[in-house]
Order: sequence, then structure tokens, then C-alpha cells
Amino acid sequence: MTPAWPRLLLLALFASCAGAPARVAAEGLQPFQMVRSLQLVQDRIASGDHAALPMQRKLLEMIDKRFRVASVEELERRPNFRGLLVYGMSGGNPATLELALSKLLADNRDRLLGDGILSYLRGRPQHAKAALASIEPLKLEPELGAFLALVKGSLSAQEDPKAALALFDQARLLAPGSLVEEAALRRAILLHATRLEAEPFLRGSRDYVSRFLRSPYASQFADAFVSGVVDLHASVGFDHVEAIAALMEPEQEKVIYLRIARRAAIEGLEALSAFASAKVESLETEGGPPLDPRALLYASLSTVTSEPADEMLAKLKGIDRAQLSDGDRMLLDAVAAVAREISGPPESEAVSPPPMSEPGTAAGASDDARKTVAVPGAEAIHAQAEPAMETEADAADEKIAATRNALEEVDELLKAAAQ
Repeated sequence: MTPAWPRLLLLALFASCAGAPARVAAEGLQPFQMVRSLQLVQDRIASGDHAALPMQRKLLEMIDKRFRVASVEELERRPNFRGLLVYGMSGGNPATLELALSKLLADNRDRLLGDGILSYLRGRPQHAKAALASIEPLKLEPELGAFLALVKGSLSAQEDPKAALALFDQARLLAPGSLVEEAALRRAILLHATRLEAEPFLRGSRDYVSRFLRSPYASQFADAFVSGVVDLHASVGFDHVEAIAALMEPEQEKVIYLRIARRAAIEGLEALSAFASAKVESLETEGGPPLDPRALLYASLSTVTSEPADEMLAKLKGIDRAQLSDGDRMLLDAVAAVAREISGPPESEAVSPPPMSEPGTAAGASDDARKTVAVPGAEAIHAQAEPAMETEADAADEKIAATRNALEEVDELLKAAAQ
């Protein structure tokens, strides 16, 4: 059963957020007790209680003041020392952590632990890794070990992703249902995507959506999920993506599919882009607003050369530019320019035959004329006019080459927009 003091402090915090002072509730509490209240609030945040965010900020302020005035005797108590480190890894002020550590003559392990965590918070990863290397999270108290596993996993993710994944598993084991587990799972999903590990990526994504989708950090999961689906397109079936997205709220599901459609189009993954765009269309209710213009645009990006140009131009013309971002309007202009280039007549149709030359002289050829085709949002594409006497097949080849150049320009624009 939860002790009475955390509940009393949280009730005072509710009142504080409404304007009443909360310092009375904190009087007489040890620092570790206040940190425990912070953990309870953060667990509520992980489950989607965004109303607890102001309480978290207020508690961090109160704990910061409490640790700054804590005596050496208080800080040397193991629960308070543990609370100090948990506070630091829970979004606390590194300067306060440094001040408190400077008061202590801790044993070697505790000194290394404190120095390592402080280095991590100060942005000194190499020093942090060296200090924390010999400290095993599973040998510490669970609440401290969970945070340490998360920190060590984050530090080793680039150089040793396999070890990082094992540490993230430890963090989840030690703190189930907490904000620590949410962060560990989210970072593990990103690592699995980077390592092209389809099965654990899908398993972790399904777990996250089922349990933490209302977390305030879910947008970071969405980034990892979209990137993973695109990078793993060859090994992740559409049915798996659909099953995970179906666990989301309809608006969240729509946004995920829109983002997948855009990324897939940029990467030239026509099937994936078409699938995601079709899912957006299926989410639109009958008799409701027209299909999201972004879905129409993204579905067009990778099919600009496969659909009849006239049909493509008509589709693009129907897209409401006012509902697009500046970057997407540039994409729309670029794709429309390519479609117009494809549908235009071969250059040879507009060239007159050269005059007859006299015997013994070169044919009346002149320097090839050049013209510029302006593609909105991209650099001008230079297409050389056809010599008058070239065959119809040559004219078609030239037209294909010009179109390919235009597509390359659009591709560069798409990649720049993605960044």
C-alpha cells in the first residue's frame, strides 16, 4: 500500500497548481520522500495523464530547493542519496546535483555513480561511460537501477547497440509501467529499426501503442515507427503495419499513414506510398470533408511517370494548395511540372528542316539550340532541342532523357523537403 505522505503531498500539489501554496505539505519530509512523490507523478504521465505535467514541474522546483538546503547528515542517508540520483535522472537540475555531491565523502562506488550520472547530465558521455562501466544496474535498488540501465543503454546505443538493447530490457524489468519503461521501450524500438530487425521492431511497436500511446513523448515513438516501416519495407508486411495502426485513435492513425506515405514517396517506394495513401482515404468518412490533400499529393509523387499525364495533371489540379505546407506546395509544383513535361510534344515537331547544301559543302547544320524548362521549386532543367532530321524514335529517347532529368530534380527536392 502506498504510504500516506505521498498522497498528502500530491493533494497539496493539486491545490498549488490551482494557486494555493504547497510548501506546508513538504515541511518535515525527507528528500527521498519528495522524490518518491515525483516518481508517482511521472508514472501517471507515462499512462497519459497530461494534467500531471504541471505537478511534475512544481515538484521538481520543490525538490530542487530541498536538496540545496539539505544537510550533510541528510545526504549521507542512503535513501536520500539514492533519491538525489533519481532526482537528477528524472529531469532535475544538474547544478543542484553537483552541489549536493560536493558535500559528501561517499565511498568509491557511490562517488563513481554520482560522478557518472552528473557527467551524463552535463553532456560528457565518454566520462560518464568510464565512471559507470563497473556498476551493474541489477545490483542496485530497483528504482535507481532502472534509471541507471536507461542511462547506460543510451550511452552505448551508438557503439554497442546489442548491449544497449540488453540494458533497455533491464530498465523495463526493474520499473514496469513507469516513465523509465516508456523511454526504454521507445529507444529500443528505434534501435531495432536502425538494425533492420523487423520482428522485435514490430513487437515493441505493438507493445508501445497498447500501453504508452498517450504519453507526452509518443511523438518520438511516431518518428521511430514511421522510419522503421520505411526502412524495413522489404520485410514488414502491410498487414502488420495495419494491425499496429488500428490500435491508435483514428486521427493518430491517419497522421501515421500520411507520414508513411510521404516518406515512402520520397524514397521511391511506390507500393508502400500507395498503401498508406489508400489507408488515409479509407479513414475518411462518407459525406465528410474531401480526402486530405496531402494524401493525394503523396500518392502522386511516386506515380508521376506511370499514370497518364493528363489524368495526373487533373488530379494535381484538384489538390487544395491552401491546405498544404510551404514545402508540400513546392512538391506539388515540381510534380506538376514533370507531368506537363511528359505530356508535351517532342521538341522535333517545332523544328523546321534545314536548307539543302551545295555539293562539296557540309550539310546546312547549325549549333543546336537550347531551351530551358522551368520547374517551380527546382533548378532549371536544360533540354537540348532535337536536330531536324532525327527519327521519331530518337525524339522519344530525347524526351525520356529530359523527363528523367526532371525526375532527378524532383527527387532532390523531395529529399531536401524530407530533411
